Amino acid sequence: MNSVVKVGMTLNYVIDSSCSKYKDRPAIGMAMKEPLSYGDFHESIFAVAARLQDEGIGKGDYVAILGENSQNWGIAYLAIVRLGAVAVPILPELPESDVHHILNEMQVKALFTTQKQIEKIYELRKELKGPVITLDDYNGEISVVNVVTFSSYLEEALSSFRMSQDPPVFPSVAEDDLASVLYTSGTSGFSKAVMLTHKNLTANAYAAAGLKEIKPGSVWLSILPMSHTYEFTCGFILPLLCGGRIAYAGKTPTPAILQKLCAYEKPFAIFAVPLVLEKIYKKRVLPQIEKSSLLTGVCKFGVGRRFIHRKIGKKLLAFFGGNLQLMGVGGAALNPDVEKFLYEANFPYLVGYGMTESAPLIAGGPAGDKTVAIGSTGKPIPGVEVKIVKPDQETGIGEITVCGANVMKGYYSDEESTETVLTKDGWLSTGDLGFIDKKGNLHVCGRSKNVIVLANGENVYPEAIEHKLNAYHWVVESLLIENNGQMEAWVYPDYEFIDDQTAGSSRADRRAYIENLLDLMRTELNGQLPKSSRLAKVFERREPFIKTATHKIKRYLYDEHAILG
Repeated sequence: MNSVVKVGMTLNYVIDSSCSKYKDRPAIGMAMKEPLSYGDFHESIFAVAARLQDEGIGKGDYVAILGENSQNWGIAYLAIVRLGAVAVPILPELPESDVHHILNEMQVKALFTTQKQIEKIYELRKELKGPVITLDDYNGEISVVNVVTFSSYLEEALSSFRMSQDPPVFPSVAEDDLASVLYTSGTSGFSKAVMLTHKNLTANAYAAAGLKEIKPGSVWLSILPMSHTYEFTCGFILPLLCGGRIAYAGKTPTPAILQKLCAYEKPFAIFAVPLVLEKIYKKRVLPQIEKSSLLTGVCKFGVGRRFIHRKIGKKLLAFFGGNLQLMGVGGAALNPDVEKFLYEANFPYLVGYGMTESAPLIAGGPAGDKTVAIGSTGKPIPGVEVKIVKPDQETGIGEITVCGANVMKGYYSDEESTETVLTKDGWLSTGDLGFIDKKGNLHVCGRSKNVIVLANGENVYPEAIEHKLNAYHWVVESLLIENNGQMEAWVYPDYEFIDDQTAGSSRADRRAYIENLLDLMRTELNGQLPKSSRLAKVFERREPFIKTATHKIKRYLYDEHAILG
């Protein structure tokens, strides 16, 4: 191998090292099923890589993965990058038009997909030149050119691999070679194709490994899509780096499904978006308190509240299997009321902050640091510098910029956008506003594009008011907008709660009940808000907002003209 090529920070090196060190340990599989060992996982990666190479796929080629989480997804990805080819993970919830755009733009040489996704490529079936491999072995009615099931593909690949007298020869892969192109599903109106190198991803995983002591054999329950860099780096590369076992949920993690999986797997770690914890808080924690006038009274006092929260926290740990030591929370902002509960309950959560362009982690924890402030995202992770640009003299709030080995190479085929966010010396403009407190904690206030500037020059951060709205247990989600200089809020209620409270009532009484809730909310919140940012109106929204993969509302779809629903 060429001595100039640096391989120590490649994904290939990380996997080779772990599979050698933990060969006989369980590595990856579906929850509640027998996992693959590190040795078998490694052999499968090499075999699939060799077969892809035989199909004509080589260094620099693009191969897409459009499917739900599984060990096969992981084998496919690591086989692609083994060749120096570039993986293009596609978020499963993307619509057909977006999938077509990505596949056409990247001119992929092969596609790994699943039954749930295959209809999206039906119109492209004649244009797809390479093989289409179904990760879940679907081989049904839809006729797609060159379709093959993963089981048969892997079986033939393993047979050929084992029979070969000489190991396959793969291209040299360097740490600065491209590993992934990820299309963001952002809140600002259009997706960008983020180019991440091997070093971007491995540097971030190595840094994350320092935030918490992790022992080999620990179980990681995966509930977020691997095609999102948050789960990929923190829930895939990180556990493999540390000798953990990954268990994929395989289903939408409703509280009932999550409880069943956790009871069986007893996970050490789970990475989640705030919505998961906020749902559990509203559905399982608040009702325990509010149904008892005694508990409600006790919780009005700090000592009593903390005592009750610790009791509930123990039940919550039992809900997650009793062995949870790391609940990573990221992808969107955590509601302050929920975080306060988690903190007082001694629940092992860790808030992180990042973005796809930084592979993704920028700040988080570290675990056990008593100086990490509630409401912050913790300290910048090792190897990452954070700088606040043009801070306000009074508040210290300015744009968050980042520099480190995790910062992307740029946007694919978009030099203009790349130059807008990435300086020549490697500083990334995040588009987020925040400040760093005296103890070094990063506080994120919101997106710079979301800030509402009032006529008097005051800045209103809609996320802060939305957190207050969402704290009401009968609210699922909300959105704040400005309309002719006035603040208005749209609220999507929890209709299960509404139905329980209005059972047997007429349609008119049900409507009056909701209107009363909205009016009381507006009155209460306005008592907590500055006069200039008080809510003029609060409206009911009757369907969920459209959101990104990490459950952030796509704000650009909603303004005073488009929000009616």
